[in-house]
Amino acid sequence: MNRRRRVSAVLVAFALTVAGCSAGAGERPTPGVTAATITIGSHADLTGVSSPGLKEIPPAAKAYFDYVNDHGGVYGRKIIYDYRDDNYRPANALTVVQQLVEQNKVFAIFNGAGTAPHQAVAGYLNAQKVPDLFPSTGWSGWNDPAKLPYTFAWALSYRAEAKILATYVEKTFPGKKIAYFYQGTASGKDFVAGLDTVIPASQVVAREAAQPTYDGINAQVRAIAQAKADVIIGAIVPAYWALLRRAQEQIGNTAQLVINSNASDPTNLSRLMGPALMQGIITDVYLPQVTDTSNSWVALAKRIHDRYLPNAPFGQNFLYGVANAYSFVEALQRAGKNLTRQSLVTALEQGGPVPGFGLVPLDYSRTSHAGYSGAQIGVIKGNTIALEGRPMTTDDGNGPVVPYTAPQPPAPADGIPAP
Repeated sequence: MNRRRRVSAVLVAFALTVAGCSAGAGERPTPGVTAATITIGSHADLTGVSSPGLKEIPPAAKAYFDYVNDHGGVYGRKIIYDYRDDNYRPANALTVVQQLVEQNKVFAIFNGAGTAPHQAVAGYLNAQKVPDLFPSTGWSGWNDPAKLPYTFAWALSYRAEAKILATYVEKTFPGKKIAYFYQGTASGKDFVAGLDTVIPASQVVAREAAQPTYDGINAQVRAIAQAKADVIIGAIVPAYWALLRRAQEQIGNTAQLVINSNASDPTNLSRLMGPALMQGIITDVYLPQVTDTSNSWVALAKRIHDRYLPNAPFGQNFLYGVANAYSFVEALQRAGKNLTRQSLVTALEQGGPVPGFGLVPLDYSRTSHAGYSGAQIGVIKGNTIALEGRPMTTDDGNGPVVPYTAPQPPAPADGIPAP
């Protein structure tokens, strides 16, 4: 072999290694994976109706990835996280994701935000066989391994959450008049389906939906007030809960609010409605509270916050982003050194990751791509959510709501999940 051919052979071998050292002999390199990096992407609402508070999640996830990168990465590979604004619009989400997959060649889509926007992209991602991990939405439809084999939920499903909250309401407010207030999209309807499995129809005096736009909720407020509901329960973006609570204050309505977990971050609600108006709101959580300084997972999140994003609010949305990213890193660890899209799916279906930051287990197997399996009831008191009783678990169907008694395991000392 002459010198020119030897140089060419060396260059080809080097290029194959850099382009995708996870590929074996005769295999095509895995998109987004090189010897040094793993590139992932996401669509996020950074400017739309759900952005207050929720826009804090992607930077928090990136902060955790930066932490992992500074500690050697995942099998020596650093994570590059490219998230882009979709303004909570499905068409924008599809455009963003197609660019990330087809032009930027990302390995996976992680933490795509919003039910309607992510519904616009999940089918495309599965058709392209791109891992679609841990969307920031609790729609129960993500748990469908037959139709969406590359999609894995992470957040507690709206149906399961509704069952847990409704069970608490039925026990605490027996026989009271109940109004539903929910987002008039798949996510809100999913939540209502869960409520209806527990709450008798005879107790429901109003069912008011609002669209995720800036049209206001005056009509819904009037209907709920006229129905003389004792309890208002539902799922909608935080800004709309703030509008409802302010309207209650103005008209002297004293109905108890019971709201969905992804709207109940006290840090965010305090900005939206004021600290006085959020007191006493009932909600549920499946992650520890940032005010629990004795919790090792909270301590880990605080270290990351103070080192990588010190000017951001340290609230539940920050914790959510770090927790979501931790689970993603754990999935990468379990997928092994020879990372491929299929090895990641296989690792998850073998039962990982473990609960991580969660108070309850994640539910992954070959037949289940569900996320967290339950939550614990809490009441907003001061600047935190005071937890009551034990965590509860349930399913998306007619299964019972039962206590979960296992203690939360401590965070690893170095903050990095074990393979």
